[in-house]
Amino acid sequence: METKLIKTGKYIDGQEVLAVELTNIHGTYVKIYNYGAILNKFVVVNKNGERQDIVLGFDDIDQYTSEDYLSNYPYLGAVIGRYANRIKNGRFTIDGTTHQVSQANGGDCLHGGVIGLDRRMWEIMPTIVPSVTLQYVSPDGEENFPGTLTVQLTFKLTDDNELILDYTATTDAPTAVNLTHHSYFNLAPKGGSIANHIHRMPASNYLEQDDNYVVTGKLIPVEGTKHDFLGDKAIGRDWDPEEGYDQTYVLDKEYGELTLASETYEEESGLTLSVYTTEPVAHFYTAKYLDVKNGKGGADYHPYSAFCVETQHHPNAINIPAFPNTVLRPGERYTQTTIYKIEHN
Repeated sequence: METKLIKTGKYIDGQEVLAVELTNIHGTYVKIYNYGAILNKFVVVNKNGERQDIVLGFDDIDQYTSEDYLSNYPYLGAVIGRYANRIKNGRFTIDGTTHQVSQANGGDCLHGGVIGLDRRMWEIMPTIVPSVTLQYVSPDGEENFPGTLTVQLTFKLTDDNELILDYTATTDAPTAVNLTHHSYFNLAPKGGSIANHIHRMPASNYLEQDDNYVVTGKLIPVEGTKHDFLGDKAIGRDWDPEEGYDQTYVLDKEYGELTLASETYEEESGLTLSVYTTEPVAHFYTAKYLDVKNGKGGADYHPYSAFCVETQHHPNAINIPAFPNTVLRPGERYTQTTIYKIEHN
């Protein structure tokens, strides 16, 4: 087991961006920036004995802050908060007080606002090898969210080829919290479309969305629809090739239990990525809007060249009382665990 801290020489908001590298006994290697808690690399050995990076990103930290990238910003590999996905009209009420947070994306709040946790500098905390704990203190009123929110995210790489993400958060005033991570995965040795990846999700229902992808509160059974991933299925088998998937699936589980959220297999590499989570839903996104120039190795990233499994609470739950609670109060502790486990046949 090994942990390295690497200086990048790039400064944001007066702080140097640092990279933390974790390596296990199998040579599995991850690289995480303290800017946006970005998972920049996730290198594994495939069935052919080749080392393969399974997440999209950039070779140079400067590219994550370029105007071109941010103009069509896909949140490559970053933490998402204070509130994942969309809040209808950027508005919610807690204890009789209505809060209007930052709006974009057709008037709704997306992924925490104009500048969410994905574009903040995080502090590297003392931790135990082979892991790293990052902390960000979001001040009261940031993106108009109430309360000072202290978030910690620990990345731990195990010898079982598991990358474990443990989140905690506390607040000094009642606020809305729903965190996730936005890594883009491709398990094929040379990238390309993920249409032939074999995918499974133990989810009997998905959440209805309005025309702007905001969850309405209605659950829809997957049976008989293109959204049925209860058994192994090629991602592209039933999809609309102009839309792909951008839906939230309600996992068949007990609330808070650490269980399987998805399992994805790619034949050429022999790699299987299993995602486990304590969260009640997983948002499955096949990167319809992805359009990134000069990614790793100079590659361009196009729609459907990656998939995301964003584990979280129900989107817009802050406005839907029937959904699991996303209000965090003083004295309470938000916790979440998500695990990315990689295996090869």
